[in-house]
Amino acid sequence: MIRVLLADDQALVRGALATMLGLEPDIEVVAQVGSGDEVLAAAREHQPDVALLDVQMPVMDGLTAAAALHRAMPAVRIVICTTFGRPGYLTRAMAAGAAGFVVKDSPPEQLADAVRRVHAGLRVVDPALAAESLATGPSPLTPREREVLIAAAPGGTVADVARQVHLSEGTVRNHLSSAIGKTGARTSPEAARIAEERGWL
Repeated sequence: MIRVLLADDQALVRGALATMLGLEPDIEVVAQVGSGDEVLAAAREHQPDVALLDVQMPVMDGLTAAAALHRAMPAVRIVICTTFGRPGYLTRAMAAGAAGFVVKDSPPEQLADAVRRVHAGLRVVDPALAAESLATGPSPLTPREREVLIAAAPGGTVADVARQVHLSEGTVRNHLSSAIGKTGARTSPEAARIAEERGWL
């Protein structure tokens, strides 16, 4: 049996995935959690073969949880399963140690097949997303530009952002200006929106 851990903040989605995978003769869902910060403890307790993680979850997102799980338990194979098929998410998921990336509107048999293939040591990536990711390329943002854009996304002032990220206002302006140029935006909120849509944040 392939032992699976599910992490998704939407109880209905989590339950549907568990039921669907539970119908497969060779797959058993051994644990379900609703936020990224619960993934590692659940994995240590239930020793899954495969962890199926959503991206957008409270407290800790699925990509951060994937990186933590991969560091602590590298034998657990990770599949990111998300509604948000963004090229930047794919790049970040692979960097975090994920072996698979599928979107939730995939047919049920495709998801079960992804679990099996990843468990067998293969990589599984949604083909349309892989093509889009190659076309878009990696994120051009530096880690600092990304941090500043995330802080600026709600629309606060440069002073607010500077306080939040512990940098001078001049440095924040420089990072924002660079991020605006790299995203082709006109304003900081627009740059944050574009970067978010591409999965760079």
